[in-house]
Amino acid sequence: MPRSTRSLLFVVAVALGLSACNNGPTTTTTTPSTATTTETFTDTLNPNGAKTFPFTVAAAGTMTATLTTVSPDSTVAIGLALGTWNGTVCQIILANDNAPQGTVVTGSATTTGTLCARVYDVGNLTGDESFVVTVVHP
Repeated sequence: MPRSTRSLLFVVAVALGLSACNNGPTTTTTTPSTATTTETFTDTLNPNGAKTFPFTVAAAGTMTATLTTVSPDSTVAIGLALGTWNGTVCQIILANDNAPQGTVVTGSATTTGTLCARVYDVGNLTGDESFVVTVVHP
């Protein structure tokens, strides 16, 4: 076999050998899921009344309660709060006692469990007000 043919075969063999080399394990970075759940609660608030809405948090993370709608008077301030639910009572943790339509209360769940949103009259209602609260949580 001529020398140039042997050299060519050697180069091809080395190239094939290198292409078959394993460069070690492949590392894949996975970004944690930031899935959230949105729950909408609609009801009517009477003067001196309150409404509580339990919800379950599946993971630690940020949550918000937004007073999306108040009707017929969108300017009336009511109470909006987030707390922990013990099966009977909403233990208020974060509260805004001066919440007109559009107010957002933001909190952080440190673990899974049942929490609650609460809407209540702070003495400003003269009649019934319909409302919508949107809660976004992990």
